[in-house]
Amino acid sequence: MTPRKICVVVTARPSYSRVKSALTSIKNHPELELQLVIAGSALLGRYGNAVDFIEKDGFEIAEKVFMILEGENPTAMAKTTGLGVIELSNVFHKLQPTAVITIADRFETIATSIAASYQNIPLVHLQGGEVTGNIDEKVRHANTKLADIHLVASKDAKNRVLKMGENPAKVFNTGCPSIDLAKEIQDSPALDFDPIAKYGGVGTDIDWKSGYIVVMQHPVTTEYPSARKDVEETLKAIHELNIPTFWFWPNVDAGSDGTSSGIRSFRETQQPENIHFFKNMEPNDFLRLLKNSQCLVGNSSVGIRECAFLGVPVVNIGTRQHGRHRGNNVTDVIYDKNQIIAAIQERIKNTTIIPENIYGAGDSGKKIATVLAETELTFHKTIVY
Repeated sequence: MTPRKICVVVTARPSYSRVKSALTSIKNHPELELQLVIAGSALLGRYGNAVDFIEKDGFEIAEKVFMILEGENPTAMAKTTGLGVIELSNVFHKLQPTAVITIADRFETIATSIAASYQNIPLVHLQGGEVTGNIDEKVRHANTKLADIHLVASKDAKNRVLKMGENPAKVFNTGCPSIDLAKEIQDSPALDFDPIAKYGGVGTDIDWKSGYIVVMQHPVTTEYPSARKDVEETLKAIHELNIPTFWFWPNVDAGSDGTSSGIRSFRETQQPENIHFFKNMEPNDFLRLLKNSQCLVGNSSVGIRECAFLGVPVVNIGTRQHGRHRGNNVTDVIYDKNQIIAAIQERIKNTTIIPENIYGAGDSGKKIATVLAETELTFHKTIVY
């Protein structure tokens, strides 16, 4: 039997960790053939060259799609998406995949969905049915309505997709593939590398071995004019706490220029001796860093997903993860220096955090490959109610 050609489009740094174990399972499945397309900010050096880590992990890349336009504002996001539709349409026409996978809810993922569905290629959507607000919310649910098969990460998410009128026979709770990576770290948690020696970065050579926190803060696309002011509150809080900190660069979104310029300005004027900055890390190294940290601070979904599984304390700032199902590891605050400081201190002292399997038990990749190999692939659908 001819293997099904499964084309997976990775458009950004976080999307790789969201799908890495599924890529491995697809690649190793005898009835599937992996076609990997890397696009968007995953190809760009200023966002951490995720493509380098992907190739280092042994994945063969079928196509690379350069589609990010400068500006980091809503208009640039819309134009980037349009360019993505044009370029990915050509890629799919060339590769002739049996099915295409689009991942989660980043703004550019809708380009994958449009380019595939308009060419009558069965579309598979990972991690639909979740709630966050901002532009991600609209994109996620639009992807769901364009998709033919839904591989969701939680029971709540499955129920929401079903309420959107999707066929129950095409909705599968596989869990999130990123939890597969977290399970590997949970089983072998030791921090077996020096982050600064391995990844360089910029800033002071901090004394992290005595305890550290991690910060990952992105702009909120519907609140992008306040991105710089928001990150300045976090910077002031971390500086005042004077705890060794590893700080990661933001994603490419409307407002990321404000976040980035706020970080650069603070670094130059305040010269904080307790903060070291990175652009990116290999997914497993990043999770190992988190597992051994005292706390994660910011607004990344890794705090909601992987950190819940690993039992890592999290201070979630602002509205970016609003409505997303979270565990007992998370406390929520607004962009206020004093609130952030108090929450970090409380999370570090908290000894009652229990790991939770909200987004899977660590076997998502294999489940996804099985669904892709065995489920009927169609591109016609109607609302079922």
